[in-house]
Amino acid sequence: MKFTLSWLKDHLSTEASLDEILVGLTRIGLEVEGVENPGEKLAAFRIAKVLTAERHPQADKLQVLSVDAGDGPLQVVCGAPNARAGLVGVFGMPGATVPANGMVLKVAAIRGVESNGMMCSTRELELGDDHDGIIELAADAPVGAAFAEWAGLNDPVIDVSITPNRQDCMGVRGIARDLAAAGLGTLKPLTVPGPHLGTDNSTSVRPELVEGRVPDARASTASARTGIEATEGTGPGPDVRTDDPAGCPAFFAQGVNGVSNGASPEWLAKRLRAIGQKPISALVDITNYITVDLGRPLHVYDKAKLSGGLVARKAKAGETVLALNGKTYTLDETMTVIADDAHVHDIGGIMGGEESGVSDTTTDVVIECAYFDPEHIARTGQKLMLTSDARQRFERGVDPAFLDDGLAIATRLVLDLCGGQPTGISRAGEPPLGTRSYAYDPARAETLGGLAVAPERQRAILTSLGFTVSDDWQVTPPTWRRDIDGAADLVEEVIRIEGIDNVPSVPLPRAPGVAAPTATPEQKLERRVRRAAAARGLDEAVTWSFISEAEAAPFGGGAFTLANPISEDLKVMRPSLLPGLLSAAARNVRRGAGTIRLFEIGRRYLADKERPTLSLVLAGDRRARHWQTGKAQAFDAFDAKTEALALLAAAGAPVDNLQVFGEAGDAWHPGQSGTLRLGPKTVLAAFGILHPNVTRAFDLDAGVAAVELYLEAIPAKRSAGFMRPAYTPPALQAVRRDFAFLVPEGLAADALARAVKGADKAAIVSARVFDVFTKDGETSMAVEVVLQPGEKAFVEAELKAIADKVVAAAAKLGASLRG
Repeated sequence: MKFTLSWLKDHLSTEASLDEILVGLTRIGLEVEGVENPGEKLAAFRIAKVLTAERHPQADKLQVLSVDAGDGPLQVVCGAPNARAGLVGVFGMPGATVPANGMVLKVAAIRGVESNGMMCSTRELELGDDHDGIIELAADAPVGAAFAEWAGLNDPVIDVSITPNRQDCMGVRGIARDLAAAGLGTLKPLTVPGPHLGTDNSTSVRPELVEGRVPDARASTASARTGIEATEGTGPGPDVRTDDPAGCPAFFAQGVNGVSNGASPEWLAKRLRAIGQKPISALVDITNYITVDLGRPLHVYDKAKLSGGLVARKAKAGETVLALNGKTYTLDETMTVIADDAHVHDIGGIMGGEESGVSDTTTDVVIECAYFDPEHIARTGQKLMLTSDARQRFERGVDPAFLDDGLAIATRLVLDLCGGQPTGISRAGEPPLGTRSYAYDPARAETLGGLAVAPERQRAILTSLGFTVSDDWQVTPPTWRRDIDGAADLVEEVIRIEGIDNVPSVPLPRAPGVAAPTATPEQKLERRVRRAAAARGLDEAVTWSFISEAEAAPFGGGAFTLANPISEDLKVMRPSLLPGLLSAAARNVRRGAGTIRLFEIGRRYLADKERPTLSLVLAGDRRARHWQTGKAQAFDAFDAKTEALALLAAAGAPVDNLQVFGEAGDAWHPGQSGTLRLGPKTVLAAFGILHPNVTRAFDLDAGVAAVELYLEAIPAKRSAGFMRPAYTPPALQAVRRDFAFLVPEGLAADALARAVKGADKAAIVSARVFDVFTKDGETSMAVEVVLQPGEKAFVEAELKAIADKVVAAAAKLGASLRG
């Protein structure tokens, strides 16, 4: 939420500096997103007077001006039709940057005549849309003075992040209340805005709103007010009712006849422009101003465009409304709307309709001030995928006791800015004013919040925030704080205002003796593979659990799609960790990284359950080019397999028993990928080169190696406690024998090695293929077999018997011993 410093000071009497206010906001939980000073970009522009104006000798539409900006006359070429001698405007000196287009002004010749700067229009300075001529200031404006300072444009704009539970701070007044409670000033009585509303600038609306007492909405009539000019006129009010008490419990309205709807006064337009809103017309701007100023959304209808009275009701299935944003929305029977006898005119609490919107020709209006149920608003906004300033406030919950006062303030502004005669006020339904009271023990600030605060200080904090505190510590929240739901919330209020930085940092109490381990086997497994991956030179990444539909598609698509995502790029719960790692790899490539080795441990979200997974990506050069080793070498499928086996070994998987199966899936390169399994069904990992179509989708070159380790599939090892088993090396030296086989075409090396190892399980401890070559159409594989004797060494006959078993096992696969 954005507001200016001067706007804040309309509600807060303070001597605090801007920096003190910014620190105070963040300290009490209203995090400052940023601060900008719009006057900074206008620092180089001065007030100047046109001394003379002559026609340009080479162009009929240009004039040659003599301009005084405080340092004597300067020659300026200008094409504005209103440029004339005696005009006082805004002048950009050479070297100044025009805000609208970024152009740096300099001395230049225009049609052969030297020009030393520029007289500026409203649009060029981003102060409005007018570009028909240059800015005309008052004749007594001080020539040579800085324009931004003279025009009051050096007003910092503060952007604050409001958490969903702080509905009261969706208005500038609520923020001022919090700052006052934190000791940064005094909250001013609520006033009808500013010096723009006549002679009485200090009239207040119901001081009980400031003191925190729960008001009675029905008492908000002119007779019950103190110091506010009555806005309720004579005669009947608008015809309104609510047929949907669940969605719209209360619907108040007042008419004003004979208004003149033109442009807003400069103070109002400037304030809205400062926070990024475009001034539209006085009537619309008044509602937008009160929405931001007091957190009270309203809506204004053109009475001439209505057919009969207004009713808050449930929409009929299939009804449509053309909203003020120019889009047509189809409604259903769960949504609350405001309609007349003929049409739907308003998506209740979210956005008004185009058909009944006010215009320059509007003369009679109906001002709506209603209370909409937060849950209904949230569901409707999610269904329609429609957001607005009104929705942001209504779905958090606006003050239900502020209907009459909000309507009175809006009416007063309409009368003063647009004229007209007010009608009576119509009230349909009852706002939900149920009071809540909680027993509170001041000692809980220390026992629950960790900070000892004197009881009277706690009473002062709560009272300044609008709470009512009885002598026996029964605390009643104000109507604008629907987030308070018990004593714990009251402790939070006390601690946040007193200062969470004052809470001492103390260690948690430690139980006597050695603490029992708390990590689960799954957590221990993740720790082991994380350390192993880092030890192997891989960099850990943390990516989003949500990805786009396009990123999920190559990996089978997502089983879960968000109905109301933060953005379209974060819409699908990831079916694989590889899309996030590939996006990270692409970002690193664009920044010039030559070798990328990333891994991540996280969850895949599949239709049946969440699956813990370790994924890694190898991209770029495995080995850089060098004069000794030659050109650079890229990663290949065997690099991925090496990493997979090493990490599986660190996880405790029986890597010697794993089988390699081909083709890891559609996202992987055919013939350059595979899976590691325990038996044909238990897949522990997929590895290899990703499919070129996948890597191209992530803006990466082909040849990206990857691994997915499925941690939940790794067999759990029974814990033997903290002691390692005793080291018991074999008593006798191992024996190695090499066998060379001619193998049939297509036989996998892994299949041959497994067959050889299984030939004599008692004697053979390992078998591996160490050489492969092809000649004359025949393929030869050489296998190293390691034999481990037990209590006595092998004799020659035993070795021959084992060799015969090896040859026989290979023969079953069609392999024969090479001669």
